[in-house]
Amino acid sequence: MAVATDPRLEEIQKIAKGRGVEFFFAQFVDMYGRPSAKLVPAENFVDLVHEGAGFAGFAAGELGQLPSDPDIAAIPDLDSLTLVPWQKNLARFACDVTVEGEPWPYCPRTILRRQLARAKELGFDFKIGCELEYFLIKRNEDGSIAIADSADTLEKPCYDIAGLTRRYDFLTTISKYCNEMGWGNYANDHEDANGQFEQNFRYADALTSCDRAIFFRYMVHTIAEQHGMIATFMPKPITQLTGSGSHIHMSLWRDDENVFLDESDPRGLGLSETAYAFIGGLKKHARAYSGVTAPTVNSYKRLKVGSTTSGATWSPVWISYGYNNRTQMLRIPAPGRVEDRTIDGSANPYLAATAVLAAGLDGIENRLDAGEANSDNLYEKSHDELSARGLQTLPANLLEAIGELERDDVLRSALGRGRGEDYVDYYCRVKRDEWFRYHEQVTDWEIKEYLTRF
Repeated sequence: MAVATDPRLEEIQKIAKGRGVEFFFAQFVDMYGRPSAKLVPAENFVDLVHEGAGFAGFAAGELGQLPSDPDIAAIPDLDSLTLVPWQKNLARFACDVTVEGEPWPYCPRTILRRQLARAKELGFDFKIGCELEYFLIKRNEDGSIAIADSADTLEKPCYDIAGLTRRYDFLTTISKYCNEMGWGNYANDHEDANGQFEQNFRYADALTSCDRAIFFRYMVHTIAEQHGMIATFMPKPITQLTGSGSHIHMSLWRDDENVFLDESDPRGLGLSETAYAFIGGLKKHARAYSGVTAPTVNSYKRLKVGSTTSGATWSPVWISYGYNNRTQMLRIPAPGRVEDRTIDGSANPYLAATAVLAAGLDGIENRLDAGEANSDNLYEKSHDELSARGLQTLPANLLEAIGELERDDVLRSALGRGRGEDYVDYYCRVKRDEWFRYHEQVTDWEIKEYLTRF
């Protein structure tokens, strides 16, 4: 957090003046990862840094607040300054939430900060890269949705050059904006589903990458709207198509060296023993942390056995790791890093990063065994065969996942404690209510399946 003597204030004011910044967004997120903000005039920048922007927390989403509580204050992290590319007189700060001058334990960014500090105590810096997939859709007159590009009809549209060409202006605008902000966009592609895209940028320290993920989603939504479309990071918006992931590529570093990397790895994956222990932790806690990395009812319609129009779901079902193999939960795409494929577009990136880091650190501290790497195409193996091998599945639905999360003491400790309760209990209470609100709805499928059967 900034203090009155912070030398960066003058530097930021100089940058803002040179750019013509007239307003700052003081932005934070709630439990769902939904960004909220106040628009603060540049003349009030110093007050914003020292005092924060005030909000009625209960009105801002799931932040552990009641209507009777004191205001929250969003305190800018000066390192998160983001010059908004499409609005030259606007900049953004990612903020940490405080209440009466103290860090607020229900703030997702604060929760991640605390876990990163714990990793630092163990000698590690946590770095991640995020792969955020999304759909571009439109609303029909009857309220239903359709792919925004009516010509995007191939059964296997992944990497389709024609689909990229038709969305060239949109995709290149996002790419240029990423590079203007210094993120290092290096690839833009049509993904596996019709109307689905992915745009990649360089990895960074975990806090920076999560700040960027939040802004990326906001940017894609905004630019899509300007192009007459709707963007969605919803995990599974269309039944017959592949869902959207938000995979995290992760590694631990010490003194600017990747401690996951071992070129002489006898198993041939280019991983160190530290990395294997980290994987052991991920496997041990996967059923519990999926309640955070796949946090919605809709998430589990992506994490399923079955197929799609293209022929594959590209999502994990079994708790496994191995090689450059996208049927595994944990893929090793290159030496020195691990990709977790449970994470989807509805996840709060700060909470997801906290959960996987805590799980991995538990693996390192307790020297957990990763087991043997798996090279099979798990989509071709039967449930009975894989169960007989000792493999476990991920939870089948949100209710099952939050039950696992409630019982996991490592994640309970990592997510911290609020006022008189563990954050896990607050989180699971909100999510259980979400599940029952869904479960109480009578769906079209039920009407078709049961109406005349009984």
